[in-house]
Amino acid sequence: MHIQLPDVVVRDTGTPTGRGAYAGRDFLADEVVEACPVVLFNGSFGSVPDAVRKLLFNWGHLAGTSAMHCLALGYGSLYNHANPANMRYEADAGLGLLRFRASRAIASGEELTINYNAVGGGSQSAEDTWFSRMGVTVYDADASG
Repeated sequence: MHIQLPDVVVRDTGTPTGRGAYAGRDFLADEVVEACPVVLFNGSFGSVPDAVRKLLFNWGHLAGTSAMHCLALGYGSLYNHANPANMRYEADAGLGLLRFRASRAIASGEELTINYNAVGGGSQSAEDTWFSRMGVTVYDADASG
């Protein structure tokens, strides 16, 4: 019998960021790591509970639709931030999902990351303002000694 290991594994990062998603195998650049169905939110961003708001993606911008947000199911809302990140993401409005692709080769065991600031789901951004805009204190591993 052959047992297939998962392509994505969730475990503690060992830092105050808590959980992270890690590659369960090697991924090639541009390979789809995960395709996540989404739950769409039509209401105003401010009407969404704060804890959920931090997990949402700007669906309207990504999918070119009316202004709305989405919650990615699967591992999509567990990917931590990095700049540059090793993944980028794109909306598929027809299928109602977010597709996460490797922006470079990713080794098995490496944490899977997205860039919270990059316009349109890119892997890099010039500024890192998402945390301050969301009122989240950033954990600085270098400063913790």
